[in-house]
Amino acid sequence: MEARFDYYGTAGAAQLMKHFQAAGKVVSDSALPIATQHLMEIRASQINGCGVCTDMHTKDAAHAGETQDRLNLVAAWREATVFTDAERAALELTEEGTRVADGAGGVSDEVWANAAKHYDDEQLAAMVSLIAVINAWNRLNLITRQPAGGYKPGQWG
Repeated sequence: MEARFDYYGTAGAAQLMKHFQAAGKVVSDSALPIATQHLMEIRASQINGCGVCTDMHTKDAAHAGETQDRLNLVAAWREATVFTDAERAALELTEEGTRVADGAGGVSDEVWANAAKHYDDEQLAAMVSLIAVINAWNRLNLITRQPAGGYKPGQWG
């Protein structure tokens, strides 16, 4: 599969990518645990069917020390026993924040309250930002049909 479009090949799109990368850096530098960030990125990318993001984030998570068992079970996190209550809350928030068109009103009060039990306001801000940014990346990659499978851990920072 070949990409439809090289969004680094035009000045405007390349500038947008720099801003997206800067927004992602704010999240990656936050107090939200990196393992949780990876799990959230993977789950949103799975839901959206973004192969290039799923490839990238699973490889980066494995490179950072995530276990294969946990990576294999992200899509089935509700039935899996390998995630903490805090991680489960983050995955649930990611799902509702990604599937906004599927739910009446977006993220439910119960899901938000559950996340707020485990994360402080700075971490919640990072989570909301991560969900917004990964969903934007997923859409850019899907629209332009970016191919998956060739990512090397750390390739894009």
